Amino acid sequence: MNILAVGAHPDDIEYGCGGTLLKYKKKGHKIHLFVLTGGEQSGSEIIRKKEQKRAAELLGTPEVIWGGFKDTELSMGRELLSRMDSVIAEVKPDEIYVNYPNDAHQDHRVCAECTITACRYQKRVLLYEDYTTRNFEPNIFVDIKDVLSEKVKLLAQHHSQVSKVYPTGLDMLESVRSIASFRGFQGKVKYAEGFVALRYMLEI
Repeated sequence: MNILAVGAHPDDIEYGCGGTLLKYKKKGHKIHLFVLTGGEQSGSEIIRKKEQKRAAELLGTPEVIWGGFKDTELSMGRELLSRMDSVIAEVKPDEIYVNYPNDAHQDHRVCAECTITACRYQKRVLLYEDYTTRNFEPNIFVDIKDVLSEKVKLLAQHHSQVSKVYPTGLDMLESVRSIASFRGFQGKVKYAEGFVALRYMLEI
């Protein structure tokens, strides 16, 4: 399959669905990453793009598709929607992953709403959580026990973000482990990623 993962910033995709993408990679499916901004409001854009490229290489993805939009300035409109439409037409994804729309970060909200609009005819669209997501109640779970350490390694490529001091006292890697444990408890396994299905067509 062709899998398209969309994120507003570098590290969003790895945080929200990195474990699932790793499992798809091991099964031989093709992963495509579409990142709308360079994340320049949270560090050097050059460094963050290099970090994203290293993470993409661990997912077997030689090229990251960049949106070229400004961090914190995403707005729903023709330019963004046209870019999203063109990427979907190019990749021809069988399954799409994107931020959950109820989120405290405005870029995550816009990224989600634009992707949802562009995916109006897509049969499989799953929404993932980020650390700013609100009221997230997953209805699909993926067991990531066998790839959790690899997911942590994926996130560790984003060193400029991992090294930050967070108000919660948990750094990015610790929070990923905590979420995996909680979603695993909900999904009745040890570690999991949770998703909300916008649409999920079962082919039987």
